[in-house]
Amino acid sequence: MRMNREKMSKIFTITKGLENLGAFRTGGQGSVYKGKRIGEIITAVKLLPTPIHSESTDNKSYNDFINEVEKLKKVNEVPNPNVVKILSSGLSDSGSFPFIEMEYIEGPDLEDLLKPPYDPIFSIKETVKVAEHLSNALSHCHSVNIKHGDIKSNNVKYNAYSGNYVLLDFGLAVMSDEQRRTSMRQAGAIEFMAPEQYEGLMLVESDIYSFGVILYELLSGQVPFPLTDNGETARNVVRISHIEAPLPDILTIRKKNLPGSWSVEKQDQEMLVPQWLLEILNKCLEKDPEKRFRNGIELKEAIIQCSIAGSYFKETRTGPIQTLEQYQKMLIEKENELERFKLNHIRESKRGIILPLPVFFTAALLFLGLLGYAGLNLFPDKAAYAADPVAAQDVNTFISASIVHPDIPKTLMNNISLNIDSLKKAETRKRDHLISSRIKDERQRSVSSDNSKKERRKRKKFLIF
Repeated sequence: MRMNREKMSKIFTITKGLENLGAFRTGGQGSVYKGKRIGEIITAVKLLPTPIHSESTDNKSYNDFINEVEKLKKVNEVPNPNVVKILSSGLSDSGSFPFIEMEYIEGPDLEDLLKPPYDPIFSIKETVKVAEHLSNALSHCHSVNIKHGDIKSNNVKYNAYSGNYVLLDFGLAVMSDEQRRTSMRQAGAIEFMAPEQYEGLMLVESDIYSFGVILYELLSGQVPFPLTDNGETARNVVRISHIEAPLPDILTIRKKNLPGSWSVEKQDQEMLVPQWLLEILNKCLEKDPEKRFRNGIELKEAIIQCSIAGSYFKETRTGPIQTLEQYQKMLIEKENELERFKLNHIRESKRGIILPLPVFFTAALLFLGLLGYAGLNLFPDKAAYAADPVAAQDVNTFISASIVHPDIPKTLMNNISLNIDSLKKAETRKRDHLISSRIKDERQRSVSSDNSKKERRKRKKFLIF
């Protein structure tokens, strides 16, 4: 049976000078055959499932096909390393099936790269590379008003010679609206379809949604809503999930699918998925097309910006640190800032004066010492000291009025305030001790004086008698 199929596939003729070497894949959107051009040029040929029996301009299906092919040719007017080259198109000699001939890319597709002997998930670094290459392909297509409509993991190939990821298979792009609706109802790749595609719509934002599904699959090892079987019930479950269900937590699934062959250190490192990548993924997978990136151009710009700045969304710039690299960078910046502050003088302020830090602390201590000296010498008891307005002055108020500068870090000023408070308390305890000692001495001198007076009276009385 297998031999008969192979023989039939080779008997089937595509067109003159284009030899059929057998089918790659057959599905609801058509079949992909391996073609051979004269001169040993290997190509990939996409055969569409609906035949066109007349090449007359009166035939609507033929006109639609030709118009879409003309639009598709714009994709290759400017070569792009991440988009497959369209070589030719036409109707097959046998069966009059529309076909598109594309360059053949040697290498595995993304679906193959998630299966043994490869790891079940992609590394963060390789996922970012795919995101950059695929967004570049979408930006290129959308800039010439071409919607792909069938982006999935087996339509993105790794070019073994160039190292690039390449977007393939523009079959849906050349179909009429009715052909697209029929094809999508029968297609097996509903796990990658945007919610609006189940209604027969194909928007630019639909490509963005499918892009998000691919990123989700690479990071977690599975699509958000897997198809359990090809039955209609299972397909309906996937459709409804795309329309209504929230996304399963991608990091939980990624952790579960981490390869056992990875070291503990690598597993820990590979769980630090950059927050910006998760943000872009979530925006791509919005249910509402208007909430996604408007097109591949905007998506590509976001990825470029994120790879440089670390975040695309302004509101997340002050959020929690998501990666070890960001945390380390923040610490280094803070340490450098502190060192610069320590090494440089405090700049002149509108409200203050220029003082190096050592001079500032010395001045503060001298000020406190002067307060203590004034209290001891001018006021002989505690009540008198407490009543003095100069002695009761708040040192922090003096500091704020004199040298506080907006460039001084808040934490450093807090530390300065704490140090001043400690110094104030220490000076107050010292002052209280000295005042108490002075009062005690005064009392002792007073007692001694009274005793002397009594002694003198006694002597005077004795002399009198």
